[in-house]
Amino acid sequence: MLKTIGKVFAILLVVSGVIWSLQGLNLLPGTFMRGDPQWIVNGAITAIIGLAVFWFLNRKPK
Repeated sequence: MLKTIGKVFAILLVVSGVIWSLQGLNLLPGTFMRGDPQWIVNGAITAIIGLAVFWFLNRKPK
């Protein structure tokens, strides 16, 4: 159960990171993030953390 919650959280991190990056790249309309290069970096870091958490939760124990 806890692993499933962690995976959902990781997926939400990845999705949020991608959205932030796209807004920073001026490809998605909407918020104050649009066209701000700092959000490209913030989004990429968030997405990478989400991928790392998802990978960590999917590893097989030795």
